[in-house]
This record gives sequence, structure tokens and C-alpha cells, in this order.
Amino acid sequence: MTTKRIAAFLGTLFLCAHTASAEQKITLRFGHFPNITHAQGVIAHALSRQGKGWFEQRLGSNLNIEWFTYNAGPSATEAIFAGSLDLTYIGPGPALNAHLKSNGEEIRVISGAAKGGAALVVKSDGALKTPADFRGRKIATPQPGNTQDISCRAWLKAQGYKVTQTGGDVTVLPTANADQLALLQNGGVDAVWTVEPWVTRLERDANAKVFFEDKEVITTWLVSSAKFLTGHRDLARKIAAANAELTQWIQANPDEAQKLLIDELKAETKAAFPPEAVAQAWKRILFTTEISRELVAKSVQDGKDSGFLKGATDTSKLIESP
Repeated sequence: MTTKRIAAFLGTLFLCAHTASAEQKITLRFGHFPNITHAQGVIAHALSRQGKGWFEQRLGSNLNIEWFTYNAGPSATEAIFAGSLDLTYIGPGPALNAHLKSNGEEIRVISGAAKGGAALVVKSDGALKTPADFRGRKIATPQPGNTQDISCRAWLKAQGYKVTQTGGDVTVLPTANADQLALLQNGGVDAVWTVEPWVTRLERDANAKVFFEDKEVITTWLVSSAKFLTGHRDLARKIAAANAELTQWIQANPDEAQKLLIDELKAETKAAFPPEAVAQAWKRILFTTEISRELVAKSVQDGKDSGFLKGATDTSKLIESP
């Protein structure tokens, strides 16, 4: 083979390899919960389903997003630890727990998403009027160690109750959000500590009332695995920017945002959410990319009070802007 032919052959190989590399798509594994407080994830999932992907349009044509839904945070952090999830919208409780369990080596908060929208809901029969009335009662929460579960246990401790993982003065009963309505209606539990849209659903369908609304609480963060952030920092930066843009769009277009969210929640949960109920729940939530260090400290203290955070609580590596 002549020198010219060898050069041409090598040039062809380089061109083929470059073309294959350029065409190779990056698969981004993205999680969220089917909650109104995860509106950015739910709406982005809906747009991906419609072929109008919010993140896809802003991150380049070589990106493919796979969406995953979780009932509560601990399941999502387990997926990150297993290497099967890159980013997720998640509450602070399980995010902090996972970060501290890994000695700060895993879980990075790259943006805020929402605050508020969580509440302790009780039957409207008047049996539970004051915190002292909860002794011997059962309260449902979405999952052990999730944000509402931690908030509930910390609040009960602040009222002077001793609460263990399986009992105590008040029993905290982990129950999937979709199952809480029937439990409250049939007397399986006396109260529910949950998050929107389930708070409003309990108010409307179980004739329940809000005993305590937790307004000053981080409800949702956008977090990344440490590996993804290290290996794709520029992409993570674009994701955080796209999340901020989506948050602004949600704030400016509540009617359209709610319609997309209702349709997607129905697709994910098979449950219908009336538009007026979603509009009611919307008022309890502040969609924001702010990451309040004061509320981070409160979440850490709640985690310690609830017994889920033990030992060192150094969060110096938790928040990392791409």
C-alpha cells in the first residue's frame, strides 16, 4: 500500500470514528415524584412525552432523557447510589441523609425547585384539636426517612412525644400517598403528614382539614450524583440554567403549567386531579431556585431530631453550583 493510500485509509478511519462519536447520544437518567411540588420534573416529563422536551431542546440534539418516577426520596437516593440515576427532583430529608451517609462524597444540590406545600391533615370530626390530642394516634407519612416523615417525627418530638421507628407515644405509619385517602376515610389512621396534591385531595375527598401547614420548609431540590457532576459539569450547568428558566415559565404561566401537570399526573398515577383542586394546591407552593442555607440548617436539625441523621452533619460539600 502506497503512502498516499495509507494516509487516505487513516483519514477515512478518523472520519468514521469522529462521525460515530458526534452521533452518539448521551442518555440522561432523570427522576421526579408525581407531586405538584415536583412541578418542574412533572412538566418536563410531560413535554418529553410529547416530543417537545424542555431540557432536550436546551441541551443539544445528542441528548436523550429517560424519566423515572418515585413515590418518595429514599427510593431515588438508592437509585443514585446504585448508579442507575443521574439527577432527580427530591426533598431535603433523603438528600441530606444520603449525603451524610456517604460522608459528603455523594449527592450534590445544583438548584432549588420549591418550598412549602406540605401539611399535617386530620379528620374534621374535631377529635384532634391540639398537639396533646395526638397521643396514642396514628399518622401516615409517604415513606420512612422522606421529607414529610422527618418533619412529622421532628414536630412530634417538639411536642414532647417519644416516637420510635415502629411505635412510641404516636405511631408514624409509612404509607404511599395514593393509599392515604382510604386509610384516613376508614379509620386506619387519624392524620396524614403529606405534600401537595395529596393535601388538597384529602381536604376535598376525605372532608379533612389542615391542622398545621409547613410553609417554611424546603420541599424540593434538584440534585445530581457526584459522579455525574464531576464528569459532565458543563452539561450540569446547562441543566441548572434550564431548570431556572422552567421555574420562571411556571411562575409566569400558571394556567398552562397546571394543565400540563394535571395530564402528566394522570398518566403517571392513573388518578384524576380536578383543575380547581390543583389551583387550590398551587397557592400553597412557592416555586423557586433559591437554596436557603437557613432552611438547610433547619432540615439538618429536623433530621437529627427525628433520628434519621446521626453523627457528623457537615454539609459544606452539599450545595455545588455547576
